[in-house]
Amino acid sequence: METAPFVQALILSAFPFLLVFAGVSDLITMKISNRISILLVATFLVLAFALGLSLEQIAWHFGASALVLAIGFVMFAFGWIGGGDAKLAAAIALWFGSELTFDFALLSAVFGGGLTLFILMARQRNLAIFFHKIEWLERFLSGRKGVPYGIALSAGALMIYPQSLWMASLF
Repeated sequence: METAPFVQALILSAFPFLLVFAGVSDLITMKISNRISILLVATFLVLAFALGLSLEQIAWHFGASALVLAIGFVMFAFGWIGGGDAKLAAAIALWFGSELTFDFALLSAVFGGGLTLFILMARQRNLAIFFHKIEWLERFLSGRKGVPYGIALSAGALMIYPQSLWMASLF
């Protein structure tokens, strides 16, 4: 069965666009809007039905998402990540299901570690004094807030996405 052009366009654009938006938003504002996670869930459902995923397959995707959300909330409770990060990670896991969620989490952790080290080194060099007129960059470098982990989540997801069933449906 050939995939409809509208479905192909959604597969190629919606997930990557929303993740880039989430990463940039987190970098600039240190927040990830709930709307991004809601749009990811809604687009997943549209594509799941458009591609004819079975209810069992959809349930497995929701199971992976629920597990990631539970782990994310524990991490949020300990102050390790923000609530937006937990919700974004769960929405991403919904797209990857049980097949690719571990790979996504592992790659995101690697990117997150690298990002954290970069930020700590930049903050140690006190670069914020050079960027005091650019509010978001000064905030990012000053150490007043944590790490915009949405960047790492988005990067990990974008690296895994070409291996997903969504991209496989196009070829």
